[in-house]
Amino acid sequence: MQNKDDKDIINDDISENTSPQSDEEDAVITEEPEITEGEDFTEDYEEYEEFSAPEPDRHHEEEYDEPERDVPRKRKKKKKKRKRSRLPGIIILTTFIFAVSVCLALVIIAFGRDMLGIGKSENTHLIVIPEGATTEEISILLKDEGIIKSPECFQLFSRLRKSDSLYIAGEHFVRPNMAYETIINELTSIDEEKEQETIEVTFPEGSTLFESAQILEENGICSADDFIFYFNSGGLGFEFENRLPTDATLKFYRMEGYLFPDTYFFYENMSPEQVCQKIYLNFDNKMTDERYARMESLGLSLDQLITFASIVQKEAANTDTMTLVASVFWNRLRNADVFPLLQSDPTSNYAEFIKSKMEVYDKTVVDAYDTYVGPGLPPGAICNPGIEAIDAVLEAFESNYFYFIANIYTGQTYFSETLEEHYGYQEMVEGQVDEYIASSVEAEREAENNEES
Repeated sequence: MQNKDDKDIINDDISENTSPQSDEEDAVITEEPEITEGEDFTEDYEEYEEFSAPEPDRHHEEEYDEPERDVPRKRKKKKKKRKRSRLPGIIILTTFIFAVSVCLALVIIAFGRDMLGIGKSENTHLIVIPEGATTEEISILLKDEGIIKSPECFQLFSRLRKSDSLYIAGEHFVRPNMAYETIINELTSIDEEKEQETIEVTFPEGSTLFESAQILEENGICSADDFIFYFNSGGLGFEFENRLPTDATLKFYRMEGYLFPDTYFFYENMSPEQVCQKIYLNFDNKMTDERYARMESLGLSLDQLITFASIVQKEAANTDTMTLVASVFWNRLRNADVFPLLQSDPTSNYAEFIKSKMEVYDKTVVDAYDTYVGPGLPPGAICNPGIEAIDAVLEAFESNYFYFIANIYTGQTYFSETLEEHYGYQEMVEGQVDEYIASSVEAEREAENNEES
């Protein structure tokens, strides 16, 4: 008996452990064919794939025909929305509302103060309402004069008060510190003072401030001293006041020259401040934009113009000679190296006048007014000039005259270019004056003799 080798023993074990069913399965499963180089095996692979693919679920056949391979997709992570804080928005809104409220409150307070006249000037202003003026025109006039700040607010107040048709044309005195109610009452009513008989007063050209104050007192309008005090105080809110010099240390009367010579209508026992308002208004109206423009083109200040005109007013025998008289002083001012002094007699007379009125004598002020002592124009006017004298200075007529002399009795004025010529005219005028005086004395004697006989 032959011994079994290892191979036989293994085969026997396999055969013993293999059931008949296993043999059948082995019969079904065929060995994979060997792949040789260049052999096409695509068809066999497709059959294999078809056999090995899982049978589709019959229950879901209607949803899809063939299975699709799931392509893996990256899931997007959902960003969590951050909740924005409402606090900054609330702070901004609150700040805005607060700012608007503050602005509205300030506007309301401002209009309220204006309507009640709180914290405003107490100076009296003369308002002249034209005939047929509307409420709008009156409100603008009041704003221009510095009485109110809001014409629209005044118009609304007047409309609510039903005063639009009640305003009275003419002169009215109002103050900025008056309430709208008081202003409207003043502009729509006739004061007892206005019902009084008016007093007509005329200030002549060339009159001084002192002489004008005496005229007012003599007519029972106001005290002369009170008038001079208020007139020199100024600050009444007129445009021309803004052009006056701030330094008036050398002036005797600060506002000498600004009392415009004219005819005025006042009332008995009138307030000095109201009298000054009427006079200031007249001067302000006379100084037009054209006159200011001409004044500036000549290099003159307002104070210099009025001072210059006051000398012409006093020196000229009549209005016809004012232009030539002004030309003489223009020539001297423009040739100061030859004529350092104006040498006007009326300035010396005014220096003597202020010397007599000084409580404490001030030689500096007196000498400054006397053009035989002080150079150039005096520090202030020596009288109140009329519009003709002012325009004569503004004309700045060119001539060759440096001297003149006038016969105060005949009104004749003689102009000369040289000093020798001037001396000749001076002799002639002195002879004319002597003849006039002699004839006047003779005429008086004859009149006395006729009375006696």
